[in-house]
Amino acid sequence: MKIWTSYHTFEHPWETVVKAACRKYPNPLNPSVLGTDVIDRRVEDGILYSHRLVTSEWRFPMWISPLFGHRGPCYASEWSEVNPQCREMVVKTVNVSLGKHVSVGEVVRYKPDPEDPQKTLLTQQAVISITGVPLIDQLERLLTMTIEQNAKKGRQAMEWVIEKIQAEVKDIATSAVKSTDDLLHQTRRQIDDLTNATKRGMDDLQTAAKKSLDDFHNLTAPPPSQSIPKL
Repeated sequence: MKIWTSYHTFEHPWETVVKAACRKYPNPLNPSVLGTDVIDRRVEDGILYSHRLVTSEWRFPMWISPLFGHRGPCYASEWSEVNPQCREMVVKTVNVSLGKHVSVGEVVRYKPDPEDPQKTLLTQQAVISITGVPLIDQLERLLTMTIEQNAKKGRQAMEWVIEKIQAEVKDIATSAVKSTDDLLHQTRRQIDDLTNATKRGMDDLQTAAKKSLDDFHNLTAPPPSQSIPKL
């Protein structure tokens, strides 16, 4: 049996890291993870509980596959709890495939860094046990090395997802500003059009009123005096 433990600090707040953890797969840095399927998801007492089936492809050397008698994708059950009140996310994963010979249990925790609340401390621990096949010690070391390599890729993937989320937020903000500017421009144009139309209407009204007044004066004015011819 091998026990592997790792610690890492993300330079991001806990809320940001948790969002990235929930959207971690798929990503180009962990191509071995083929997909995830949600089996159950619920909220109880403000805590988000999730159960997912993770499909992955363990790329062992070709000489190992006959020992386990397994080909194709591997499956694992993942249970997670997100507690926003105490700001902690716990993810527990246990392999389903190769269960006759291989047992891998992993626990991952995300909590704010005690020394800096704007950072997030990641703690990972995996327990690896192999039985019923030859070369157990070598296989456990190889599997431990694989888990460590995947963990490094996983941390890089988290940074990739965080950058993606930040880019999406920036795009939304830019789009919102552009939409606001377009709306203000359209509103100003409509106001200008309305103002110009109103001004033209007032000018036309004043012209018509002046013409009506002139016509009225012409109608009410006395006729011009006529001279009487002398006899």
